[in-house]
Amino acid sequence: DAALLLIPIVGFLPPEDPRVIGTIDAIERELMTDCFVLRYPISESNDIDGLPGTEGAFLACSFWLAEALYLIGRKDEAMDLFERLLALTNDVGLLAEEYDPVQARHLGNFPQAFTHLHLIHTALALS
Repeated sequence: DAALLLIPIVGFLPPEDPRVIGTIDAIERELMTDCFVLRYPISESNDIDGLPGTEGAFLACSFWLAEALYLIGRKDEAMDLFERLLALTNDVGLLAEEYDPVQARHLGNFPQAFTHLHLIHTALALS
């Protein structure tokens, strides 16, 4: 679950802890699609959450990844991801809850305050 990216952000474990680094690596390997982070593994069968169909990448989780990467010292990757996420904003700077990288469109609630909260939090951490 991508919520594990919050472990170093909230200070539950220090960023240099091998478990944190391993968790970030696992999330990148298992939950990323086109450089965006899914909340959890999804499939058409939806044996995980019981909801029909699939969903897009959860933008708040993608911001969490950018901040977690920064905290573990992968600063260039963090900035690249952050800038890619910023490029998704619409003409007035708003983001949705999710993003579909295949169809290049916003999904879910729009605008989404939760996404913007983590955009700001990540911007502060990276500055």
